Amino acid sequence: MFNKIVVAVDGSASSLKAVEKAVQLQGLLPHAEIYLICVYKHHSLFEASLSIGRPVDMDIPDKVLSDYAKEVVTHAKEHAFGQGATQVRAFVKSGRPSKVIVRFAREKEADLIVVGTRGTHSDKDGILLGSVSHRVTSAAKCPVLVV
Repeated sequence: MFNKIVVAVDGSASSLKAVEKAVQLQGLLPHAEIYLICVYKHHSLFEASLSIGRPVDMDIPDKVLSDYAKEVVTHAKEHAFGQGATQVRAFVKSGRPSKVIVRFAREKEADLIVVGTRGTHSDKDGILLGSVSHRVTSAAKCPVLVV
């Protein structure tokens, strides 16, 4: 039934509930693999240069966001194992979240995508996933479970 489950995470409580639901499904289907993905919005060097005042050792926004996304997906992976998951892989990608999630699911030949109903709402966190569940459900070729 569901052998490959993609779960989009952004650090929000809603995305952690999506992780928990995927782990519950994996409990029913012991051979299922869970693929966690955290997507951050790419910032060009031009966008980074628009800041009026920059410290000498300023990090490029993509590096900061990528590092944060890695923390988010690592936390989600630990949460999944804490809930009893057996096979979990974590990925960080950049781009428009809904498109990247759907493309990633297609590349992994996923049988199911699990997303939270609402992403995070703070400025920093909202950049990662935000509320993209509607776009994912519209574009995905496999079933989407919105938690």
